[in-house]
Amino acid sequence: MADIVRRSRLRNPALRRGANMLAALTAASALLLATHGAAAAASTKPASAKTSGAKANKASASRPTAREAKARTTRKASAADARTAAAAKGAPRSKAAAASSSAALQQAGSAEARLIAVYELFGRGQPRPALAKARDLVRDYPNFQLAQLVYADLLATQVPPAHAFSDATGIGRLRSDPAMADLREESRRRLQALRDRPPAGTVPSQFLALSTRSRYAIAVDASRSRLYLLENSDKGLQLVADYYVSVGKSGIGKATEGDARTPLGVYYVTSSLDPKSLRDFYGAGALPINYPNPYDVRRGKTGSGIWLHGTPPQQFSRAPLASDGCVVMANPDLKQLLRKVQIGATPVVTASSLQWIPRPQAEKEAQTFTSAISAWKDARANGNEAQLKKFYLPDFQRNGSKKNTEGFSVLHDEVEYAQGKRVQFKDMSFLHWRDGDDTMVATFGEVFEGEKSGRTRRQYWLRQGSEWKLFHEEILG
Repeated sequence: MADIVRRSRLRNPALRRGANMLAALTAASALLLATHGAAAAASTKPASAKTSGAKANKASASRPTAREAKARTTRKASAADARTAAAAKGAPRSKAAAASSSAALQQAGSAEARLIAVYELFGRGQPRPALAKARDLVRDYPNFQLAQLVYADLLATQVPPAHAFSDATGIGRLRSDPAMADLREESRRRLQALRDRPPAGTVPSQFLALSTRSRYAIAVDASRSRLYLLENSDKGLQLVADYYVSVGKSGIGKATEGDARTPLGVYYVTSSLDPKSLRDFYGAGALPINYPNPYDVRRGKTGSGIWLHGTPPQQFSRAPLASDGCVVMANPDLKQLLRKVQIGATPVVTASSLQWIPRPQAEKEAQTFTSAISAWKDARANGNEAQLKKFYLPDFQRNGSKKNTEGFSVLHDEVEYAQGKRVQFKDMSFLHWRDGDDTMVATFGEVFEGEKSGRTRRQYWLRQGSEWKLFHEEILG
């Protein structure tokens, strides 16, 4: 991978002649092997999602740059060689560590899992099997640029010394190529996602409650270039797969049309676009989301056309920061996602960095909001417009049309609709979003006693002090 981290030279004389190209592959392999050791430690000492994330960030920050590594003394390089060699030999691994690694690989996309297997073989001192697997990988995915680069690096180990490129020619040009920097960063993020797995039994902090009508949920962690797919059942949300993704070329935090940033917030998939109706640029299809959502509109954010989509035929994946604001996936990964999503019912959280919390904590936080929405329901049923008004902000809107709470129009409508009737809320979902303000997106159905069907509402609430206030509502059906 052309010099992700130039920590040391290879100890194996047969490989040393390609060390400049292969330093990155060595570092990646050592990192992967270290993951197994971390998994073993985790099996005896549980850590919270926040703690493990902090350790990962600290470790990342402490890694030397390419220039710093090159400036190391021979003594330090030799010590690094010894550490790399020890990692390649592999310390005894516990069954728990092996199981953790296996589960992580199964959750990764097929092509990505095979690439990681190449790293692991090379790190264990098996360059020929690694080369064979890399060759098969690029045969099956000829447009996977990172895999092609790893394959080229491994081929370099087979070149006789007399025919090897000098560091001053080919390697120097590769190292200065911006495309190589993108591939190095892609590789780093893929490995980071394998190393820093979400703790078992946790969910992204935004998912406080999710109705079983939503069979799947999506969460994007921009800092890791990762999309997590969670399956929803009677047992709650469980992580079932995760995929490498690209986001906006200017980063995250979309605010205006054309800023090439990916929005942050709580959204829903609004449709699925047939690839036959799209340019090849979008690959296997596209899933638009409802950016700008009512909270974005409230804050004056603009723009449109934010999709989850694939890549053009000649490109397997894109650099971590490469889109005009969309979330971009490899086509094989997107095809898996297309089979899971439900239009209007699959939530999509996009965050700068996901915080994973235990499911009981999410349930506890959901109960806090349940009391607020129950109080709103009771005030409505009691016909007390003055009491009901306390739950609305003055600029409340319904389905895009402003309803005047000062003139009690919306309050009168609600009381007339529900007064004296017993209503049951069902299929409740609560999605929590914090970014300076504290907001909740609540989706639920309501059925009056004696009726077979009723309305489905999606409400947007804003916390003001200790109270929750409604600022937008959509009647979905």
